[in-house]
Amino acid sequence: MDFLGDWLLLIIGIAVVGVLALAGLVTGVRRGRSPRGGTDVLTRPTDTAAPPAEAPTEAPTEAPTEAPTEAPPVEEPVLEKPEGTASRLVRLRQRLAGSQSPLGRGLLALLSRDRLDEDTWEDIEDALLTADVGVKPTQELVERLRTRLRVEGDAQPVREVLREELVQLLEPTLDRRLQVSGEDGKPGVVLVVGVNGSGKTTTVGKIARILVAEERTPVLGAADTFRAAAVDQLATWGERVGVPVIRGAEASDPASVAFEAVKQGVNGGYDVVIVDTAGRLQNKAGLMDELGKVKRVIEKQAPVTEVLLVLDATTGQNGLVQARVFSEVVDVTGIVLTKLDGSAKGGIVVAVQRELGVPVKLVGLGEGPDDLAPFEPEAFVDAMLG
Repeated sequence: MDFLGDWLLLIIGIAVVGVLALAGLVTGVRRGRSPRGGTDVLTRPTDTAAPPAEAPTEAPTEAPTEAPTEAPPVEEPVLEKPEGTASRLVRLRQRLAGSQSPLGRGLLALLSRDRLDEDTWEDIEDALLTADVGVKPTQELVERLRTRLRVEGDAQPVREVLREELVQLLEPTLDRRLQVSGEDGKPGVVLVVGVNGSGKTTTVGKIARILVAEERTPVLGAADTFRAAAVDQLATWGERVGVPVIRGAEASDPASVAFEAVKQGVNGGYDVVIVDTAGRLQNKAGLMDELGKVKRVIEKQAPVTEVLLVLDATTGQNGLVQARVFSEVVDVTGIVLTKLDGSAKGGIVVAVQRELGVPVKLVGLGEGPDDLAPFEPEAFVDAMLG
């Protein structure tokens, strides 16, 4: 019995130990620990787990700013003040007087001879023709001089007789005013034409200065689109006196630029629109037709009040050919003679007026910005005679 009791107690002890061991295993699993004390592989974080706390961040600080500084003042361009007409005329007379025209001196010397024979009259004719006065005007002048000197004799000095006849030859009664005023509130439109190298673009800039001096408000159209240099040159002229310049892309349609310039003149309330055109060779029919197109396009908005033909006084009789062709295309109303100072070809004034039946209105006597002045027959003749 004692033997059986001992075995029974042993079996019961082993069972108790086994139950306790099993209980400990279950408790370890529930606590998330593996039997070997490793990291739990059953309780991994899920999407619903609370996010880890963010590290504290410092409050942003404003970047230091510099104290505001005033922008440097923009200097307005200093506009030039062009000379008025009165001072231009004074300088015109001075420059003409200093030109020492060989024509005037030669005529006076011939007419002051003791005996005016046929050879002398032929020399007088030659002097006039050499100065590009033209055949018909020369014949008329010589005939009047012969008659007056024969009839009046010594009653009047030869110089006075010659002066009166030369002034008459220049037709002093012609209206030489620039037609720069439009009608019905529209601006006057001045179209400037001429061959390459005659000085058109410079003349446009100088006319703008005359108008500014007269307190008018011109706008310029740079329709010489075939020469970028001409457009830039005109822009410079405008900047110097505060006159706007309408320009287009290089090689663009000149008529479109002219149209925009006149449109700006009409809409902007300007007094005058001056349109510079490309230098046309008179023997290029296509280019001349294009010039006619420019005039037609302009007149869709406002009438052209003045067409100025710019001629180089040194070209002589070739200038007459140019004048004739241009007048057929655009109906020239006035002439500007450039490079007249010191020229032996001063007779071109007479010839071109006779050829076109229109007056020389302006003359250029130098390189200065205000060396363009209204043409005065009396002052011109006085300068010729010295």
